[in-house]
Amino acid sequence: MFKKTSFIIAFLFILLANFTVVAQENYIKWVTFQDIVKSLENQPPMNVGFDIDDTVLFSSPGYYYGKQNYSPEDTSYLLKEEFWDEMNNGLDRFSIPKECARKLIVLHKKRGDTIYFITGRTKTKTETLTGLLAKTFDLENPNKVIFTSSKAKIAPIKENNIKIFYGDSDGDIKAAQANGIRAIRIIRAKNSTHKPLPKHGSLGEEVLVNSDY
Repeated sequence: MFKKTSFIIAFLFILLANFTVVAQENYIKWVTFQDIVKSLENQPPMNVGFDIDDTVLFSSPGYYYGKQNYSPEDTSYLLKEEFWDEMNNGLDRFSIPKECARKLIVLHKKRGDTIYFITGRTKTKTETLTGLLAKTFDLENPNKVIFTSSKAKIAPIKENNIKIFYGDSDGDIKAAQANGIRAIRIIRAKNSTHKPLPKHGSLGEEVLVNSDY
């Protein structure tokens, strides 16, 4: 009798856990690319912002290299100037552009919107990232990439009068929300080196469907 009761309790616990996950998924504000297109109809040109890593570029190859080369046992490579010099000046040749970003950037270009890239990467004396993004996404006279910590993205979003900000991290979403603007979550790929993965929709933001690639 005890074994049977224990089995029933375990079964009910698993059922409840699955129901909770489904319920949470149902409360996420999913949006499709077409939803975004429609929401911008009849809207005047505006300034929009994009995070870079895991938002417009799958840049894990460069970070994987950095860890193996500078600190295989931990993440202290992220504190090394030598790594950031390499990352901001060439390692992105191994980064893979995200298709969802291509579509979004084409959309905003067609609308005549002004595009800004704001990254939490450490700033270096030189960078080739601006040029790489310009070439990758066919941008003429692009704004220089803004380098700042993830917590400091609030200021450049405000200073550049950005109305929509796309990003994969909680910091990106919070920075947009702190400015009272539209925040749209781009899903971080599961094989990203940036762990743990954020819980999309956890901050009440819109989440772009199929944006993990």
